[in-house]
Amino acid sequence: MLQEVNVKVPATTANMGAGFDTFGMALAMYNTVGLRRVQGRGIRMANVGAHTKGMEQPKENLTVRAARRVFEAAGEPFGGLEFKMYNVIPVSRGLGSSAAAIVGGLKAANMLLGEPLADDSLLELAVELEGHSDNVAPALYGGFVSSCQRGGKTVVLRLQPPAELRAVAAIPDFFLSTSRARKILPAEVRREDAVHNIQCAALMVGAMACGDLQLFATAFDDRLHQEQRYRLIKGAKRVLRAARAAGALAAGLSGAGPTLIAFTDGDGAAIRQAMRRAWFACGVHPKVQVLAQDNQGAQGC
Repeated sequence: MLQEVNVKVPATTANMGAGFDTFGMALAMYNTVGLRRVQGRGIRMANVGAHTKGMEQPKENLTVRAARRVFEAAGEPFGGLEFKMYNVIPVSRGLGSSAAAIVGGLKAANMLLGEPLADDSLLELAVELEGHSDNVAPALYGGFVSSCQRGGKTVVLRLQPPAELRAVAAIPDFFLSTSRARKILPAEVRREDAVHNIQCAALMVGAMACGDLQLFATAFDDRLHQEQRYRLIKGAKRVLRAARAAGALAAGLSGAGPTLIAFTDGDGAAIRQAMRRAWFACGVHPKVQVLAQDNQGAQGC
């Protein structure tokens, strides 16, 4: 029986293009979860790195809650454990921090117990805790993932993106909660907008399957949520125009925002500078990073 494990979990960008609540892709920015057995029956916790307010107590912490679900599913007593979380993925920025916390707890607990649960079972637990699959699925599996719910089960298609595809993530110095970003969306959409998104989503899956980046650029277009959410993000349209002018294949929101993300098949340096300058001009001071894709998902380290 293992006494200690360490797991790294990638960041994710969801709602890609027309794939609202459907598409997600794993990025090479990682949170790490360490889990080990200790004397006694209690839970110890150290949670450092990115903003951790609201995660200081075990009963509130998503990683601990996720690990508990694995122990329950495996019929094992939950206690005598120490968690050490090092958080790099910024919280409430649209890069899958909650998904990484959940998947990290699930994966670490499962490894510590000798992997009694298959990955598809971990995915269902992750969806149960997160509420939807577009972030947790790529965090678990890596790559580009399209997902949906059918018959109470999560169905996923995982594809490996074209090797040269990179993301430029402009992460602002403010938060945007997913609940606030949800509230701004209309209850109904026009038929032509729904059809547009269906068409683009179909093309996006084809682009990823075929490795066609020009098709990817054409397919990356949304009419369901991004325009409404730009109103919540100061300077968003200016930053995205700057990214495209600097050569981005496509650009839009990461998740529900406020991070803005552009995609490139180059080194991303010019796009990175253009996005930073555009947001500086609006009084926002972002951290802009060029991120490789992650095709491994959550794994021991």
